[in-house]
Amino acid sequence: MLIQLTEDCTHEELEKITALAEKAGFKTSKVDTHNASYIICSGKGEFDPRRIGTLKGVKDVHMVEDENKLVSRLWRVNDTELDLGDGAVISRDNLTVAMGPCSIESEEQVQKTVDFLLKNQVKIMRGGIFKPRSSPYSFRGMGIGGLEIFARHCREKGIKIVSEVMQVSQIEPMYDLVDIFQVGTRNAQNFNLLDALGKTDKPVLLKRGMSSTINEFLASAEYIFSSGNERIILCERGIRTFEKAYRNTLDLNAIPLLKEKSHLPVFCDPSHGVGVRRFVEPMALASVMAGADGLLMEIGEVPEKATSDAQQTLSFEEARQALFKMNKTFELKKELSFKFLSE
Repeated sequence: MLIQLTEDCTHEELEKITALAEKAGFKTSKVDTHNASYIICSGKGEFDPRRIGTLKGVKDVHMVEDENKLVSRLWRVNDTELDLGDGAVISRDNLTVAMGPCSIESEEQVQKTVDFLLKNQVKIMRGGIFKPRSSPYSFRGMGIGGLEIFARHCREKGIKIVSEVMQVSQIEPMYDLVDIFQVGTRNAQNFNLLDALGKTDKPVLLKRGMSSTINEFLASAEYIFSSGNERIILCERGIRTFEKAYRNTLDLNAIPLLKEKSHLPVFCDPSHGVGVRRFVEPMALASVMAGADGLLMEIGEVPEKATSDAQQTLSFEEARQALFKMNKTFELKKELSFKFLSE
């Protein structure tokens, strides 16, 4: 059960609501976010929700059987929308695309990428400044200095920034320089980091752990939500399987399932999902048809010269063509949905 409290709920009213739920056999936890306050009731208590629904201080009562209650669609039917400002709105009515290099490597690279995004009406730039690498000898990013360069050029042009945060100590120095914190696959179950990001008011793009089940993925999102931050984006990026013909197995099944189970927006990262440049575009188009609200894609002027992930990075021309096809596919999907609904 999930109890949503009114904005003016008093301490005395809260105590009465909690006592009644606990008497019925529930374990209660209070969650305060930037938008609202909730009481999460877990356990096998038996209770008529109307007894609580009529109490002062209660806005609504939802019978949510899902383990991950706050991110569940069982209580919030409408999709969560995120307005980043400057016309960048993440919702099911828009196809949101974030493009950029795997790693920020130079000021010239940032300038050229920003110019490309502006010409092609892409409002979010991705780029890593802290890079988790399998080898300690690989390029591991430019750090905060690189992010300052990144932010300066994007801020001037109204481009939003998504970049990966790897540890709690990086949140504060990154806070004023990013618009979306990204949690990478290796940190998808770093609960200390998820808790800390839950205490911020910046959106968090949470990538699926490379070996995470759907329920584990949603549990990670629940950590962020229950710590106070409702502004979460789920991102399917491929899972580790026995197959070695490509980098990861992009789990397209996850997209419609996540949309069914959760009210949070769902993105897909076909670049990491397949890891092979010539397959990135078709997997991006498949992601759109599967219902993704947005995509995260790696691009570069000369992909072969990229310090990291060169094999899956699209050239600017390949990215331009992919954008055109993705937008057409998104419009076609909307037309087909409307046609079938009206018949």
